Amino acid sequence: MLRRTIDRSLFEQMLEKLEQGVYPQWVMTDPEIFELEKERIFGHTWLYLAHETELKKPGDFVTRWMVHDPVLLVKNRDGEIKAFLNSCTHRGTILCAADRGNSRAFTCPYHGWTFNMDGELIDVVAGDRLYGDKMKRHEWNLRPIPRVESYHGLIFGNLDPNAMPLTEYLGDMKWYLDILLKRSDGGVEVRGTPQRWLVKANWKNTFENFTADTYHVQRGHGLSVVQARDGSFPWQATPPEARPMFERNLAPDQVELLKRTIVFVGGVFPNFCFLSPVHRAGEHMHNYLTVRIWRPVGPEQVEVWSWFLIDKAFPEDYKEEAYQGYLATFGPSGTLEQDDTEVWARVVEANRGLMVQDKDLSYNNVSNYLLGYGHIERDESFIGPGIAFPCTYNDHLARSIHRYWLELMMDETAPSGEGRR
Repeated sequence: MLRRTIDRSLFEQMLEKLEQGVYPQWVMTDPEIFELEKERIFGHTWLYLAHETELKKPGDFVTRWMVHDPVLLVKNRDGEIKAFLNSCTHRGTILCAADRGNSRAFTCPYHGWTFNMDGELIDVVAGDRLYGDKMKRHEWNLRPIPRVESYHGLIFGNLDPNAMPLTEYLGDMKWYLDILLKRSDGGVEVRGTPQRWLVKANWKNTFENFTADTYHVQRGHGLSVVQARDGSFPWQATPPEARPMFERNLAPDQVELLKRTIVFVGGVFPNFCFLSPVHRAGEHMHNYLTVRIWRPVGPEQVEVWSWFLIDKAFPEDYKEEAYQGYLATFGPSGTLEQDDTEVWARVVEANRGLMVQDKDLSYNNVSNYLLGYGHIERDESFIGPGIAFPCTYNDHLARSIHRYWLELMMDETAPSGEGRR
């Protein structure tokens, strides 16, 4: 792995400033910072790839990205989901160019090398005649992604073979994800294909915007829980017949939280976010789960990937109306998506100036993270795990995200990954 370095004292100054409630504005889009992030952040953290329901039959495949590493996920004949670097081992070109499909084998468009569903090289054009016994095919199989693990259908990958297990990495966030993923018999399923669009923004900006609100737990993960004081939309307006199922599948405290909550919105560091809202679709209110990633394309651009998920056990007409509501609100042209993307683009524009790019940490180039600093106390009565605050308007979580970012950026133990435990 590449070994880029930036003076550690600069990060130490950032941490000192963050503890004072300010953070450098230029760090969001700095090219040198971005190159180091690819190595120290995205090279060692768990990145969301797909949901298991996208790969139903043997031969089903999807292609995804881990920042700039192309990934091929395929279900083999034994029903296992395999993940490989989507790059032919002959000359390195992208092996499979399709977004999704079903295939028993993958043939490289460049020189015709062919691999099976287990990533094994099964055919080389004129191989025996041209290579003789000098080439051993098993040495040229597709390269597996070092770590692939799933949590209730959510498939994550990690480029660090020594990374902590996914369940350990998720920490207390598992308790909240379970409310959304385990409440129904059979779990959730993907409907449609993930929508993708490019945004002029930095991934830290988008992740913070989606995640950093009322509530936060360990490792830079965060969650906001929005509840109605008047008791409107109980159980997130889910079908009444499903609620006994929720009570059967969840712990009493999880049931109590679900019963009173309208919206769950949060994220798992570094770039996985989720939202479970209540929206009007047709004549009724509906609930669904959308998950998304902010794939960094460069320091000033992200590719947004957005999935729609819903409980398998819900009635079909409820699922379809909820899906239509999702498309109208959180798709690339949705009514609730466009405002943020315009503001993120303006952040990029402002960060190109000479004043902001000055690396001296002064008044001229820092952003304000003082909201709630020092005077909003923790909510010790909150029923879930983690650290809770009672007020939406505070920067406790945002500071926590950037503090963890700094911890990883200063970790010079890469690529061993031991420092991430």
